[in-house]
Amino acid sequence: MENEKTVLVTGSTQGIGYAIAKKFTLLGYKVAINGHIHEEVEKACKSLQQLLPAEQANNIIAAPGDITSPANVDEIVGAVQEKLGSLYALVNNAGMTQDKLLLRMSEDDWDRVLNLNLRAVFLLTRKIARLMIRQGYGRIINIASVVGEIGNAGQANYVASKAGLIGFTKALARELAPKSITVNAVSPGFINTEMTQKLSEAQKNNLLASIPLKRLAEPNEVAAAVLFLASEDAAYITGQSLGVNGGLSM
Repeated sequence: MENEKTVLVTGSTQGIGYAIAKKFTLLGYKVAINGHIHEEVEKACKSLQQLLPAEQANNIIAAPGDITSPANVDEIVGAVQEKLGSLYALVNNAGMTQDKLLLRMSEDDWDRVLNLNLRAVFLLTRKIARLMIRQGYGRIINIASVVGEIGNAGQANYVASKAGLIGFTKALARELAPKSITVNAVSPGFINTEMTQKLSEAQKNNLLASIPLKRLAEPNEVAAAVLFLASEDAAYITGQSLGVNGGLSM
């Protein structure tokens, strides 16, 4: 196996997060699976463990918990360190939408999205950055979105959170560069997941018409970008937002 570095992937029970965790697993990383529903975390963890020889199954662990809670963040990170050792990489993937036009959007709609998509990233990254500074190395990769760059009607809360995440990435990259810690974002476009599969044929056709490559991305394609930014080959890349969007943001 390539290595046994430890990576924590938030929101990794399905979709893009699970694809990221799977790629790390297959490359020999130790992986901590996170989500707020314990049963789903355990299920994803077991699924990934089955990809490995029995003697390596303990390299994949469940690290469930609500990352919007500072106390839970401390518990999650402590458990990962205890079971897998020092953290090499953090992938901030967990996120949610609560789509409505602004005039119909409640304060709760706004707060819930910003709380998970941005505040939780701050809490978890602050905790892990302290560990990485002591180590003198690390990779932090934030999953943003193409809409954080180009906007999208009906998603003011989500767009604000993802645009904020890109700005957070750039600011933190400047702060942590002297410690040999890189901070980058991956900004997916429209991905072939459960959410897009529920669209009507007309909605899908309208969506594809706006994408130069005329197709949706697969979760594995986003995961590949994350794996590159976590690799030694990306050691001189920091403060960047890598678009995986089929040319949508051109």
